[in-house]
Amino acid sequence: MAEALQKLAQQVAESYRSGQTLRLRGGDSKARIIGRECRADAELDLGSYRGVSDYQPGELVLSARAGTPVSELQALLAEQGQTLPFDPPPFAGRATLGGTLACNINGPARPWLGSVRDAVLGVQLINGKGELLEFGGKVMKNVAGYDVSRLQAGALGTLGAITEVHLKVLPLPECTLTLAIETSADEALRQMAEKARQPKPLTGACWLDGRLYLRLAGARRAVEHTASSWGGERVDDNLWQQLRDFSHPFFAGEQALWRLATNVHTAAENGPAQCIDWAGSQRWLRARPARVPPGSHLCLYAGGDRQADVRAELDPVQRQLQRRLKQAMDPGGILNPGRLYSWM
Repeated sequence: MAEALQKLAQQVAESYRSGQTLRLRGGDSKARIIGRECRADAELDLGSYRGVSDYQPGELVLSARAGTPVSELQALLAEQGQTLPFDPPPFAGRATLGGTLACNINGPARPWLGSVRDAVLGVQLINGKGELLEFGGKVMKNVAGYDVSRLQAGALGTLGAITEVHLKVLPLPECTLTLAIETSADEALRQMAEKARQPKPLTGACWLDGRLYLRLAGARRAVEHTASSWGGERVDDNLWQQLRDFSHPFFAGEQALWRLATNVHTAAENGPAQCIDWAGSQRWLRARPARVPPGSHLCLYAGGDRQADVRAELDPVQRQLQRRLKQAMDPGGILNPGRLYSWM
């Protein structure tokens, strides 16, 4: 694997010297979602750089190379009664660990168990000059100074080619069940906010097609007690997998899919089809809203025009910070050009 890593670094170094731009590719499962269309002179194939390099179940830590499929990691962890807390979508086995971190993509439990960014202890990456760098570490309590490893979450490969990721993992819950309650979107938001404040084993809260779904996971006694107290119809847990994998009928079709990150108390949209997840802080919309609530962030997640900017415009200070980060990590601007913003 050392030779494969050296070849990747050498390809980036040669591209930096020649000015050749590179499109980073892992499993290619997210090439047409989240960011803009990336056009480059050549590809840097990270998908074949795969495998678990270190796993210590007793310490709840795992290290794996960027091209490792997340489905393989989840299978390995399940053998030890453990899991990736951010529950990433496997995308039919094509989603890789590096791509999941680069896209900062998380499952329905994100508000309660944290994001992939929260789980990262450290990363190894190749910067835009072809230099192999290490940030963070492999164990807890080891980060000093500026935490560059977590900057990779959501950077879409524009700040470096991730080659290895060190993560903390969690035990699987003893018991999981889902409650469903018929209600309106606004009433669901009220109930989500109320229940999320309670010290209960809640790990999922979503409203879709006129029903509020609540997932409870943890110690069996706590789950059963909460379910009896809250009431509702007990249903199967398939919904959470469908939300995670974007396989629910709501996400089907070529129509544009908008993601609104907002305050949990923001009123539900009137008119367009919507799915309210993360206890109200993540809204999926099949039409662009007439206005974006103050403090919220709207992006064109899938479909639509992916050659235009798909994220909200940054203010001058934010744009300058982005430019300075890009210059520090990729001075030649060769890594995933335009993937995050058209001007980067």
